[in-house]
Amino acid sequence: MDGTASVEGIVGRRPTIDRAELARLVEAGMSVQALAAHFGVSESGVLQAKRAAGLAKPQMDHSGALPWTLSRAHAQSGPATNLRNLSAAAQGGRVAPERLNTALRWARRLVEQGLDVAYDPEAGFTEVPASPSGSHVAKVLESATKAVEAG
Repeated sequence: MDGTASVEGIVGRRPTIDRAELARLVEAGMSVQALAAHFGVSESGVLQAKRAAGLAKPQMDHSGALPWTLSRAHAQSGPATNLRNLSAAAQGGRVAPERLNTALRWARRLVEQGLDVAYDPEAGFTEVPASPSGSHVAKVLESATKAVEAG
């Protein structure tokens, strides 16, 4: 033999994830990466198994805070991240304190200066004068602030 392992008998057989064991390990706080290694599957496989077992947290809807279709280049920009963090806070999600403070400071600065954000798929986010009918950032900030104060 040349030292290479044979995969006969393995091809075509998918690893299985025991739901009870998965639930126990998720409850213990094991990461998706660690679960994938433990069960011998991809991270995507773990996420699918968690959803099928009812163990996945429902995803938050940030469409109110980010009503635009963002280009990939702008999805992780400062304004997009800040709006997502404010949205998560408004929905009762956990946001790291430093990220939430950054988002709150950013939004408060815009509101105090009478500014809002506009989005263009080519140019990205820009700061613009707030509309007399109301500021998008002010609305998102208000929702987040109420939730954090109630928290």
